[in-house]
Amino acid sequence: MTRRSLVVVSAGIRQPSATRLLAERLSAATTEHLGELGVEPAASVVELREHAQDLTNNLLTGFPSPRLRTAVDSVLSTDGLIAVTPIFNASYSGLFKLFFDVIEKDALGGKPVLIAATGGTARHSLALEHAVRPLFAYLNAAVVPTAVYAASEDWGDGGNGVDGGLVDRIDRAAGELARAIAAGSTDRPVDPFEHPADFEELLGGLRAGTERL
Repeated sequence: MTRRSLVVVSAGIRQPSATRLLAERLSAATTEHLGELGVEPAASVVELREHAQDLTNNLLTGFPSPRLRTAVDSVLSTDGLIAVTPIFNASYSGLFKLFFDVIEKDALGGKPVLIAATGGTARHSLALEHAVRPLFAYLNAAVVPTAVYAASEDWGDGGNGVDGGLVDRIDRAAGELARAIAAGSTDRPVDPFEHPADFEELLGGLRAGTERL
């Protein structure tokens, strides 16, 4: 069975958080779809509220802490990403933006991403399209077509809506992400220093060249 990694970034502020709840639902649905596709998922969560101080320090100093660096590296190396933010003032949260400000442009190049958000009213659902999707387009991620927004009323019946309800949106988006991950559509930028040449090999080549002179 093929093994693929899945990282969930949750920018919920409170605990418990509707944002974290949505993130968990999306992760569970994606994991289920991956299993149906013959893929063994390894899922992990990056809870941004736990990195709030480190993100502020990074903004001021330009250097991430080891803990924050580990979180960023997990996002950069994953086969698929779920990114969930609360909506404040018709856009993503400042904490969410701070984290993705640490990500360099093109670092998510070709990576399958599912975007989602929570908010107090359905009127803010378009923030996913005019704010969150453009952010990941700038980072050159491969964002799946279906974005998932959950308003307060979506949790009134436990999220068990009828056709077109929250459960349907979660399942559709998760299926899209799972298929993208299973297809191996991640196209990470090549790091020229990832596999440096062996010093002895370089020295041997230099000696061989010298002998021919």
